[in-house]
Amino acid sequence: MAGFHHVEIWVADLERALAEWGWLLEQVGFTRESQWAEGQSWEAGGAYLTVTTSPNLSGSIHERRSPGVNHLAFTGGAAERVDAIMDAAPEHGWHPLYQHRYPHAGGPDHYAGWLENSDGFKAEIVAQLG
Repeated sequence: MAGFHHVEIWVADLERALAEWGWLLEQVGFTRESQWAEGQSWEAGGAYLTVTTSPNLSGSIHERRSPGVNHLAFTGGAAERVDAIMDAAPEHGWHPLYQHRYPHAGGPDHYAGWLENSDGFKAEIVAQLG
């Protein structure tokens, strides 16, 4: 059996990150499964994503252009749902990327929106077409 078990995101500003990630994860169908003083976990499709802080952070800035994970891509549902998420995202700490090419920044057959949050994390919301 293949697939991700979980993804863990370490953040410097937990309160802000939980507000931003919590909103986005709810929009793409995740459900908060657990919470504790240092974080929360959100589940969908048998896998989970954890947003947490740690005393072992080596810095306070995330740079997606450095070696490592560049972004997470989420299934967003129908194109209209992706549009609604993209429209509402700025009210929840996410700003759109590549707007001049939206919704086909990934090519003519790829309907998606890209967002970046206050900490510099990038998320892609991909429409299910057809």
